[in-house]
Amino acid sequence: MTTSSDYISDVLIIGSGAAGLSLALRLASNHKVIVLSKGPISEGSTFYAQGGIAAVFDETDSVTAHVEDTLIAGAGICEQSAVEFVASNARHCVQWLIDQGVMFDTETQPNGEAGYHLTREGGHSHRRILHSADATGKAVETTLVSQALSHPNIRVLERFNAVDLIISDKIGLSGTRRVVGAWIWNREKEKVETCKARSVVLATGGASKVYQYTTNPDIASGDGVAMAWRAGCRVANLEFNQFHPTALFHPQARNFLLTEALRGEGAYLTRADGSRFMPEIDARAELAPRDVVARAIDHEMKRLGADCMYLNISHKPAPFIRQHFPMIYEKLLTLGIDLTTDPVPVVPAAHYTCGGVMIDEHGRTDIDGLYAIGEVSYTGLHGANRMASNSLLECLVYGWSAAEDINKRLPATKHAQYLPVWDESRVDDADERVVIQHNWHELRLLMWDYVGIVRTNKRLERALRRIMMLQQEIHEYYANFRVSNNLLELRNLVQVAELIVRCALMRKESRGLHYTLDYPDMLPESGPTILSPTSYINK
Repeated sequence: MTTSSDYISDVLIIGSGAAGLSLALRLASNHKVIVLSKGPISEGSTFYAQGGIAAVFDETDSVTAHVEDTLIAGAGICEQSAVEFVASNARHCVQWLIDQGVMFDTETQPNGEAGYHLTREGGHSHRRILHSADATGKAVETTLVSQALSHPNIRVLERFNAVDLIISDKIGLSGTRRVVGAWIWNREKEKVETCKARSVVLATGGASKVYQYTTNPDIASGDGVAMAWRAGCRVANLEFNQFHPTALFHPQARNFLLTEALRGEGAYLTRADGSRFMPEIDARAELAPRDVVARAIDHEMKRLGADCMYLNISHKPAPFIRQHFPMIYEKLLTLGIDLTTDPVPVVPAAHYTCGGVMIDEHGRTDIDGLYAIGEVSYTGLHGANRMASNSLLECLVYGWSAAEDINKRLPATKHAQYLPVWDESRVDDADERVVIQHNWHELRLLMWDYVGIVRTNKRLERALRRIMMLQQEIHEYYANFRVSNNLLELRNLVQVAELIVRCALMRKESRGLHYTLDYPDMLPESGPTILSPTSYINK
């Protein structure tokens, strides 16, 4: 059965973070754009980003140095062309953001003129992080949201989930295989609707909600990766899950991140007795890349049987701390911790998905008209470990490059005449939603225990067996009951969990964020781990 669509746009953008909104604003002067937001428009990883955006603004710095630092942090498997593409386009993309109204912190330069206050984070050889105090993501997201909501060509649909992409050959259309729209779930009406689009962009963020402990907001459930995989796109490097070294260890704030900029400004990592341990592990000490620091904290916790380690910046002047980290300072005070005098308990937590849907430098996927930008994508920029503050930068650069490509290609693309209606004739209301909650908790716990910071083949194989059983249970549940937000997210998370484990089993070495006791050394030569649906047998 076919029907006219509930929604029609030139471009459907699934996701409302820095990647999705920067692209929407760049396209809106020429095209009608719909932005799909799973929750309130600001509720995404961008809003909670503390540190900043990496770009060369200092005269003593260079694009070459930014490239070299990124390649080193990526542990030898970054794609150099992608790193050079991002670093060389960083400044004009950040300048575009400034032109939209984002206010970055400034300071008086040695020559007496005003300039940006640049901080330094792990892996960077120079100060090149533009920031807005310790709430850069909030400044970026708030500005982009304001611009998007006031633009006549941008329609924002809040509290809508993308269910699946609609691909031409799967609905009987001839010609080049292309995306023609998406099924979307209207949470308010509890109804699956259709959105027809000449181009679709996945800007859905990462998949860190697959782990029990994460710094990410609840929406980071791997939706874009799962939808793209089901549609036939390749994915790469999903074994590289970045665990941020310093999430607050506190029962009332488990998801609260303590920015790397704290270490950039001199904070120490210590044991409970106040002794430092990072200088014993790496010459870069607290400014080593995140994979090194996260493993070091994990090792010390296990060696000592400790629940956490500590982050201490109390040796810096109190006014300096309050000026540079006002949001963190105020948040910790509400929990009875004074950042200016007290060590802060910290543990690693899942933070960033370095792999994702494979794209080219314009954000194009394997399917005509389908793009992926931001954390959902694999660009080759991050390799085996993302360097701090390259993530928001990647969103901005690929938002720009995808816009350039879509503006060129869209005039020759027509809408599909009809899209199929969603068939709910054979499903019922869920009888026991406790099934979803049970599977949800089991999946996240087994991923934390078996596919965490340190891995083994035995743990990975055990995880995969249970994931496949969960996948079958969830598939049967999905086929028989009406959709809900939790069911859609669980369906996507269990798919991404399988892909993460399969990528991890394929990599017979330890490199960057993937550390396995069975293969503790790096191979002399390596590259991305690629999974393709066309050659994939789901056993």
